Amino acid sequence: MTSSTTGPSRPAVQLLDVGPVTQLRAGRLGRRLPQLLVGLVLYGVSLGFMVQGALGVAPWDVMHLAITRFVPLTLGQVVVVASFVVLLAWIPLREKPGVGTVANAFLVGLSADATLALVPEPDALAWRLLLVGAGVVLNGVATALYIGAQLGRGPRDGLMTGLARRTGASLRLVRTLLEVAVVVVGLLLGGRFGAELGVGTVLYALAIGPLAQAFLPYAVVDLPAAAPVEPSVDG
Repeated sequence: MTSSTTGPSRPAVQLLDVGPVTQLRAGRLGRRLPQLLVGLVLYGVSLGFMVQGALGVAPWDVMHLAITRFVPLTLGQVVVVASFVVLLAWIPLREKPGVGTVANAFLVGLSADATLALVPEPDALAWRLLLVGAGVVLNGVATALYIGAQLGRGPRDGLMTGLARRTGASLRLVRTLLEVAVVVVGLLLGGRFGAELGVGTVLYALAIGPLAQAFLPYAVVDLPAAAPVEPSVDG
């Protein structure tokens, strides 16, 4: 018996662009809610991996880590507070939040702190490289999982899509400008080259989009009420 080496192609990714009530009424919550929670926890784990790798963190975390030097808060707590500050910008942008939006604001920071408490910072360069690489790949998987659950964008992701819609600029341009801005703010607040802004930051910036895009078709929960929107990535 012979088999074809090429299977049927997957349909185009379809994502909801509706409010929280419709998101919940769309069905399949038995899969979507656990997938959302797993994705958000893994997202925080991935950030913790990159911090402990000490070779450069995600762009937003350059700023988050710098802020921890001025306030009596952990990295995860700063992530939570910053998430709600970003959500204030959703009001004039008229972005639609969801269950996942609020869960994102809390769970990513909490799981990042748990990872930092459980995973020690290694001395060997090989282990640090492994942590950073694993963090970037895991972040791509986590992003696809929580976006694919179709329960609302994360705070930073919604800021990006809202600004793109309001200005008419591309998602890629808006994302780039936002991430450059938060890195600059982080450096002005005392962010360090190497451990915080380093090769890991560059790797994340180059790889996270393609990784999330590659994993997303396998993570999206198909829903009859889905209306297509441009998939986006939270940083």
